[in-house]
Amino acid sequence: MDLPEIRSHLGKFRVGIAGAGGLGSNCAVALARSGVGTLVICDFDIIEEPNLGRQYYFADQLGMMKTTALKENIARINPVIRVISHEKKLDSGSICEIFADCHVIVEAFDSSENKEMLIETVQMRMPGKPLVVGSGMAGWGRTRDIRFRKIDETLYVCGDESSEPAVNLPLMAPRVGMVANMQANTVIEILMEMNEPLSQEG
Repeated sequence: MDLPEIRSHLGKFRVGIAGAGGLGSNCAVALARSGVGTLVICDFDIIEEPNLGRQYYFADQLGMMKTTALKENIARINPVIRVISHEKKLDSGSICEIFADCHVIVEAFDSSENKEMLIETVQMRMPGKPLVVGSGMAGWGRTRDIRFRKIDETLYVCGDESSEPAVNLPLMAPRVGMVANMQANTVIEILMEMNEPLSQEG
């Protein structure tokens, strides 16, 4: 396929993104630039000054809901992309409701507890739904440690799977961006192997 054919194919799919922080915002932008047709983004947080160091937001967006600002930024990049935003904290019930029609889900949470909750929910209540997880991206350097791993037929992990954020090992733009873009690349790989979906409304 050439690039227009690739973008035409990707434009028929819907991807869910759980979280709009460092991973979620950068992954969403990469998917939008690639031509994924619909992004379903869920986050309940607002943009604060420390977020600007690694998240795809701007100083004049401080205080805005992350979902609102991200939708605005994606519209400036590619106005054809449809963004469906939800401003709420995800739980096992809302995950199934919000991401039911998505072809792939991206996990982009900060806390390990929420990551585990999302993985368990998707695997138990949404069998067959591909889930791309980010794990281990704190600090700097150690580029060769960041990797992709396919756990099973529906679970994929991007990151070094070990480095947790700490005072002396903060989250920084380069490694977070690498993992976010690796997640986006994994999503595209999955979608490119899928048959074109039936048209969806809503």
